[in-house]
Amino acid sequence: MPAPQQHGAYRRWYSTLHPSLQLIGLQLWMPLFFIVGFCLCYVFAFHAPHPHDVPIALIGSDPAFVQAVQQALPGEFVFHTYDSLAQAKRDVVGGSMAVAYDPAANEFFKASAHQFQVASLVPATLTAVLTGLGVATPKVTELAPLPAWDEYGTVAMYVMLAWCIGGYMVAMFIGIMGGPLRHRTRMTVIVVGGLVISLITNTLAGPVLGAIHGHWIQLVLIAWGWIVAIGLAVNGLSYFVGRFIAAPAMICFVFLSMPSSGGAYPKWFMPEPFAWLNNVVVGSSMVDMIKHQVYGVGPGPARGLITMACYATAGLVLMYFGKKWWERRRIRAIVTGRTTMFQDANTANREFLGGQRDAELERHGLTSTETGTLSVLRDDDWEDDRTGGDVFTGGRDGLEPDATPTGRIAVQRPANRKEPRPAAAQHGKHADR
Repeated sequence: MPAPQQHGAYRRWYSTLHPSLQLIGLQLWMPLFFIVGFCLCYVFAFHAPHPHDVPIALIGSDPAFVQAVQQALPGEFVFHTYDSLAQAKRDVVGGSMAVAYDPAANEFFKASAHQFQVASLVPATLTAVLTGLGVATPKVTELAPLPAWDEYGTVAMYVMLAWCIGGYMVAMFIGIMGGPLRHRTRMTVIVVGGLVISLITNTLAGPVLGAIHGHWIQLVLIAWGWIVAIGLAVNGLSYFVGRFIAAPAMICFVFLSMPSSGGAYPKWFMPEPFAWLNNVVVGSSMVDMIKHQVYGVGPGPARGLITMACYATAGLVLMYFGKKWWERRRIRAIVTGRTTMFQDANTANREFLGGQRDAELERHGLTSTETGTLSVLRDDDWEDDRTGGDVFTGGRDGLEPDATPTGRIAVQRPANRKEPRPAAAQHGKHADR
């Protein structure tokens, strides 16, 4: 017989609170975690983006220009020498170079569809250095313009965010409420839920809102794959962290992924660790796949597919070992009788609500049996104060409680009323009675 679980003073005090208040208090960690994560990740990452190590493709050589940039803007730009203008343009469109500069033609080449902020800020910054050297204002040539329905190039980032949130939330609720479910059932929910979310998000972003034109089937398949991969990873983690799965899920797929994705600012503008995380978070691969599919810019789909496969594989491995670990913990808790504060609060709240239900049923003349069916109380067990009824509802059965004491009353209308006849005189032997 296991020894009874010993609770600390705080837990004993907490158990004296109202059961519903206990549950509320045990869930307040989530808004606290959210605001802390938002400040540490979003505010920190975006409050002062500054360029560093921005790669510039330089066709040929221009030592004076390079030296002037390094003196005026130390550490901000790194020049890579190219012999081929065509190769430099391909690398700009592919995203490995921010812009390309041809000193012979005094011309910049940019790709706004890949990164709008880079295409806007970098040529303007370097133009100021060139004009300071006495060079005429260079020409700026657009290699991949943005369409009118995505003027600032942020659609890919927000679509990516919708996919991430949908994927981790499906698996999060599975982890919180579906502990005993088999792997097959969990994966079925993730796959089907991922398809539904993919269809909804791409239909809203494309045909409904017009933020994306065309490529609907391709984006549905891409989104489905990513949502399933994210769902598998979160599902695997849920075996180890239980009801706190929202914390690692939001850290991995929202708080770190979005600033590091390159959707708002490129990694060359982000502080560490977000600049390095661009290489491993799902957001960067998702944004690149969306931009490559819709605008034909950025790296090809290979990087994104490899990242997707890595997250899905990690999720499957975590599911395999996590299920075994979760079952061992569950058996140990059952054998030892150990419970958590959340389990105790749930039990207390269930008992409290059950008592309220029974009291409400009894007030209305009903009682719940052991099998869950309802039966009518006997008259002597009735506890409803409205035994006399009222003008609206009458008695407890909806009828008058007693028969009308006055009996029937004949109604006489004035038009039919007649004067009473005088009594006739009686004769005979009964007249004297």
